[in-house]
Amino acid sequence: MDPSRLMTETLRAEAWGERAAAIMGAAMAAVEPGAAVRRYLRREGDALLVGERRYDLSAFSGVWLVGAGKAGGAMASAAADVLGDALRGGLVVVKGEVAAPAGARYELLPAAHPVPDARGVAAGERIAALLGSLGANDLVIALLSGGGSALLTLPVPGVSLDDMRALTGALLACGARIDEINTLRKHLDRLKGGGLARAAQPAALAALVLSDVVGSPLDVIASGPTVPDASSFADAWGVLERYGIADAVPAAVRDHLARGAAGALPDTPKAGDPCFARTQTVVVGDNRQAAEAALAAARVAGMHTMLLTTFLQGEAREAGRMLAAVARELATSGSPLPRPACIVAGGETTVTLRGDGRGGRNQELALGAVADLAGLDGVALVALATDGDDGPTDAAGAVVTGATLGRARARGLDPGAHLLRNDAYPFFALLGDLLLPGPSGTNVNDLTFLFAW
Repeated sequence: MDPSRLMTETLRAEAWGERAAAIMGAAMAAVEPGAAVRRYLRREGDALLVGERRYDLSAFSGVWLVGAGKAGGAMASAAADVLGDALRGGLVVVKGEVAAPAGARYELLPAAHPVPDARGVAAGERIAALLGSLGANDLVIALLSGGGSALLTLPVPGVSLDDMRALTGALLACGARIDEINTLRKHLDRLKGGGLARAAQPAALAALVLSDVVGSPLDVIASGPTVPDASSFADAWGVLERYGIADAVPAAVRDHLARGAAGALPDTPKAGDPCFARTQTVVVGDNRQAAEAALAAARVAGMHTMLLTTFLQGEAREAGRMLAAVARELATSGSPLPRPACIVAGGETTVTLRGDGRGGRNQELALGAVADLAGLDGVALVALATDGDDGPTDAAGAVVTGATLGRARARGLDPGAHLLRNDAYPFFALLGDLLLPGPSGTNVNDLTFLFAW
């Protein structure tokens, strides 16, 4: 990504703004999907290397691409370039209207995110049909990235798309974590939770995964379509009870999960299931990789650096306050680092909706830091969604400095009132401090940068 796309009004006004944008740009470049695929997928004549495993292409009648995720377009393009004439065809589900290059041997199928739509179901049906037509002499390359759970939707019999949409909306509104959301999805969908591996057998299957989940657990990323599922129907039912929404979700969803929890339905495939006998899954890029690239760039710029965590979770506004406290400690005591400093925290927070405002978790994290950063000189917090889409907005996050509160008050803006309404987007829009890079084509969770110059 061009670092200039990460500039805001505040960053442009600061002498260090371009360096901060360049550091963030380095993080994004490190997880560019095409480069990530090429690091793990290589062809040497008739040998195809997926990570450390070698496949003899002469032993297969064809190689097929399937997949889903926000990074699907770039991942498919890179995979097709590597595979060359070995590629027979493919279907990859992506967010929005993105067409495959002219002459490509694969199709890109558009669908909606984060709430699934009919196009995602139609794409799921086509992928299931393709996989069902393959035999033991076929090799499937699955390309999975953030957003895959919503984009690739094939509900179990008796559960409709509208049921899944209502469930997704309820889970997003109550602040459920992505792993909890995916636990439910896996038990209501035919391709999730190892379902794609089951559908692909007896073909060989190699999955390349760009992780958007904290800690990169393979059974959670894109709802784990190619790996054993560690969760159960009882776990799925427990999520509904934990958030008190069992009576609020559609009856078909509730009934299916209740039957499964009672043992009346077979669970998702577990470790040792025969469907995984010819399956390989590797992570090609994740949040830590992006964070470490940012810190390397910061060191080149002469800064002291620290990776605080790649497991940042919890309420976005509270995470913002905590990170602001770290920034204040740095600014006032030189601990944990002296100036100039760059501290990076990665992960994925949540927002519990209390109002009817506009925003996303990164914007809300930044808004939560405004009061606690007030008055600090030469300090900034930047919250960035690596996919370029923070919530249902066109922003990727926002920038806060010690001057933000004063600038806001001069415009009659009250950050506390905006927090009450979950209304971070208008607050930062009026200050010119929304990050507006557009969709990045990748997705490895969120990154928050603390800069002190």
